[in-house]
Amino acid sequence: MFPTLSAPSPAGTEIRSAGWTQGMQRSVLRQMLAVVSRPGILSFAGGLPAPDLFPTADYSAALAHVLSTDRGALQYGPPFLPLKRHIVDLMAQRGVDCSVDQVFLTTGAQQALDILTRFLLDSAGQVMLEEIVYTGIRQVVASHQPDVLPVRTDLETGIEVDDVITHLERGALPAYLYVIPDAHNPLGVSLSEEKRARLAEIAGAYGLPIIEDDPYGFLSYDGRCLPPLRALNDSHVFYVGSFSKIMAPALRLGWLIAPEALMPKLTVIKEAGDLESSALTQRAVAAYLDGGHLPAHLERLQKEYRLRRDTMLAAMARYFPPGITWTHPRAGMFIWVTLPEHVDAAALLETAVEREKVAFIPGHAFAHPGVKATNYMRLNFSNCCLADIEEGIERLGRVLELVTA
Repeated sequence: MFPTLSAPSPAGTEIRSAGWTQGMQRSVLRQMLAVVSRPGILSFAGGLPAPDLFPTADYSAALAHVLSTDRGALQYGPPFLPLKRHIVDLMAQRGVDCSVDQVFLTTGAQQALDILTRFLLDSAGQVMLEEIVYTGIRQVVASHQPDVLPVRTDLETGIEVDDVITHLERGALPAYLYVIPDAHNPLGVSLSEEKRARLAEIAGAYGLPIIEDDPYGFLSYDGRCLPPLRALNDSHVFYVGSFSKIMAPALRLGWLIAPEALMPKLTVIKEAGDLESSALTQRAVAAYLDGGHLPAHLERLQKEYRLRRDTMLAAMARYFPPGITWTHPRAGMFIWVTLPEHVDAAALLETAVEREKVAFIPGHAFAHPGVKATNYMRLNFSNCCLADIEEGIERLGRVLELVTA
């Protein structure tokens, strides 16, 4: 017989979570996406690649080949060396010289950001982020409860390097600076050549680690590809890449480039999270790359996304009322729109969804606390066909006429 237990008090039955979770909330962006992605809504909200451009046939063939020839594809196993060799070649196309021993495979770029944050950032330490920044990095650092050092961004040339220097000269010791040099999410701006050189120099001079997030570097539309920061500084820049935007997000396969000496510690951190990334996916992607399909696929993506970008920009010029400006991205998937000061983009979204069945993401979803970003919105041009882009921007223009008249 088991001993009889006295009834616990109501308070004793509660599950107590870690202190940092008390203020934890799902990102505003993710909450919004659940609403604006309803059926019948013409949405420019998500950061989604076009499903009609996924390399379905070629990847299916590569996957079938792996399943029929390689039993190790369904087993536990170390990182797949042939895939790492392919990534070395991809990095060379981006102007980065690295070895297979510097390639670390991850379950998506988001895991790479998490691993690097766990490696670099102490609890309650400092981290340097732009005032308007990718929401995923905020989620990654939240459990560390850091002191965030905000940095402004110029919509023409990218992150304000002078702000970075000011923080450092005042004695700040950030665990890292996070940047998206090419096709910033959400701003759509790419870092100027001069600012890239300055950041690379600052990283070395101050011993400042930089996490360079580069999901869009292969999606350049104007023929001018500037070197990644990693090409300018291989001692302090951690490069993060991903197959999500150039093949398909569901692969959940990314990589980071880091000094070889750090690989054992990064491996221990990753093993605590998921042991290893999918052996099947690693082998299937490697087989797809073995087939030589990627160059033609990238060319197709660049051609189609350039057309969608240009269609959206032309429609905005045609349908948006005066007093509204926007970025002209050279790469990536996003356009950042600046509305008149008095316009509240969150309220505008409600009107747009209800009256015109069109959606976007208000700028405050990406803003550091205390930063005014109520009169901005992010538009995605990659996930809609040309006709829907034209129709959606016309609808949005009608909504904007209501608040700017």
